[in-house]
Amino acid sequence: MPMPPLAPSPRARAIVERFRGEPAPALAILHALQSERGYLAEDDLATVAAELKIPPGDLFGVVTFYHFFRTAPPPGGSALYACAGPACRMRAQDGAAIPEGSTIACPGRCDTPIAALSDDRSITPAPSPPCIATGHELVLLTNAAHEDQPSLVAARGRGAWRVWEKASLRAPAEIIATLSASGLAGRGGAGFPTGVKWQAVRDAVGDLKYVVVNADEGEPITFKDRPILERDPHLLLEGMRIAAHAVGARQGIIYLRYEYPEAKGILETAIAEARAAGLLDAEFDVWVRVGAGAYICGEETSLLNSLEGKRPFPRDKPPYPTTHGLFGRPTLVNNVETLAAVPRILERGAAFWKAHQPKLYSIAGDILRPGNYELPLGTTVGALLAAAGGVTGGELQFFTLGGLSGGLLGRDDLDMPLDFAAPKARGAMLGSGGILVGNSRRCPVDIVRAASDFFRAESCGKCFPCRIGTERVVARLDRLAAGRADQNDLAEIRAIGTVMTKTSACGLGIAAPAIVDGLLTRFPAVIESHLAGRCAVCTAAQRSAERSAKEERA
Repeated sequence: MPMPPLAPSPRARAIVERFRGEPAPALAILHALQSERGYLAEDDLATVAAELKIPPGDLFGVVTFYHFFRTAPPPGGSALYACAGPACRMRAQDGAAIPEGSTIACPGRCDTPIAALSDDRSITPAPSPPCIATGHELVLLTNAAHEDQPSLVAARGRGAWRVWEKASLRAPAEIIATLSASGLAGRGGAGFPTGVKWQAVRDAVGDLKYVVVNADEGEPITFKDRPILERDPHLLLEGMRIAAHAVGARQGIIYLRYEYPEAKGILETAIAEARAAGLLDAEFDVWVRVGAGAYICGEETSLLNSLEGKRPFPRDKPPYPTTHGLFGRPTLVNNVETLAAVPRILERGAAFWKAHQPKLYSIAGDILRPGNYELPLGTTVGALLAAAGGVTGGELQFFTLGGLSGGLLGRDDLDMPLDFAAPKARGAMLGSGGILVGNSRRCPVDIVRAASDFFRAESCGKCFPCRIGTERVVARLDRLAAGRADQNDLAEIRAIGTVMTKTSACGLGIAAPAIVDGLLTRFPAVIESHLAGRCAVCTAAQRSAERSAKEERA
């Protein structure tokens, strides 16, 4: 016997009406509903599905895809999440207390003690201010280094929006040519030439175009965009306004990661200030849309599907977002750091930028001063480690690139320039610019196993190579970590990684094997010790854990 239809939810209808007329309202509606009731009830979802003309089953699939949407009330009435990311795992191994709550992947606070998060705020000490490396002119973080509130008045006192006033009088072709001459490449990880992407959107045919900011920096050990979002939001808005003028866009959306609740309020305040001052208007306006916890949404087409209220699977390419992006319209998708660079380039000139190439690097783990460092693109690993105070707790054992997805390297690679070309020659990639440092008391197998488990958990499941490949790699790394693996396991890990790299549908599956390849290639002695079941680091850690457990029981 069929179930009777659910009665329409007045609450859901009222929230849908609140966002009607705004672009890409689905995520905002779902968050507003969950905020009001604590979870997404069946009647609310049924009403939203009817109002947005989304099949109910599809909407349920969307909601259950994300980490932070709930279809039942949280225990105790509110949710608390504790970080289980690699930097916080290191701190826990060193004896730091882990907050009670559900564990989540890295929430982008690797420059603080073990991070915790509630539904609407972070529960950790304030992060360190943006770190400034001596001997280099600060460009991107100049305003972000200030401690005062990032209000429009304060920002304008430091020069915000002056570049837009001049750029609005310049021809779009001239602006794009300046960007191309500067050599600016996308700072989200791919390193695609920014001027080429802007020109493609400019040339695309369409009466409505979008500028979408990818502020979903979900890669563990990557938190470089956070100081711009929280301390200098008007720099980002100014870059968006210039981009809109250059490509012919009328609407802008900032896709913000869920784990940055403070940034949401700061951005919305900055947008309201810019509207009141006439800097955002009917010609171009901006809205904030918050994700719900899905690493795959850092991939630009997954992000666009998320904004459209769809399950955030990556799209097949071509067509590309430059011609068929948000709702099928030409769309410019750029990272926060990329767009924040635009006003600086137009202010200082292409030659200045090309000569300095400022880049933000996030660094955490066994390092004296974890945080963000602005240094010239191409700074060596050794120079970055020195700027951050050097390795703590022992000698350098390894470091990761791209957060976790750029590969695993060792002390022989300290002379490597941190740019988009040099790491490729060593089987790695710069990616987002996040770096995890491990000292001689850390086992690379443990870190790589945890990283691979992260990729397994975050695989969207769309394509077979990534969905099954990540599961099988983790199973074999479990055997290796436990001292039960053999050469056949290693051969299978390599073979699975090759298939994933060549046939996965998006960058997650393509990049996930890099850190495993780094382990197998650069740390043969560590591998041999695990095959023999006698890793000194793991044995010492196990004995320490057993002593701690015994002391607690006593």
